[in-house]
Amino acid sequence: MRVPFELPYLDEHEVAAAASPEEVWAALSGVLRDAFDRSRAHRLARILGCEEEGGRGEFDGAPAETLAGFHVTSADPPREIALEGRHRFSRYRLAFEIRPVGSGSKIRAVTHAEFLGVRGALYRAMVVGSGGHRIVTRKILRSIARRAERAQTHRTAEEEQ
Repeated sequence: MRVPFELPYLDEHEVAAAASPEEVWAALSGVLRDAFDRSRAHRLARILGCEEEGGRGEFDGAPAETLAGFHVTSADPPREIALEGRHRFSRYRLAFEIRPVGSGSKIRAVTHAEFLGVRGALYRAMVVGSGGHRIVTRKILRSIARRAERAQTHRTAEEEQ
């Protein structure tokens, strides 16, 4: 996945899902909408001074769509999506990659970020050093996998009837 402007690598996390890449893609857009298009996320985006304070309607993961703190810079359904943003303390990129593995999928989240100045270093310590970024990213990945698996189970049950 290309990084349009140079940002330092931060981390990556991966989970497996017993669902097709198409089901994972559908779940991904729903989970991102649920996580970042709510009042608490909008308030945090305003406090941090994010370029994007909130979504502008539906979110399907298409380029230029927005969520609190992010805008979609590229999307290749059902394989990958890249979200970018910036605020007072950092510039960042969160990319999700979906690949088929056997009868399921792997979902990987890769983060690149630059932390600006002394305040950025303090922000990094609070968000990354505390483990908060890792916890939230892994929670989002597990939510995507669970939602995709529920959709796959529901579809399979309907096919059996």
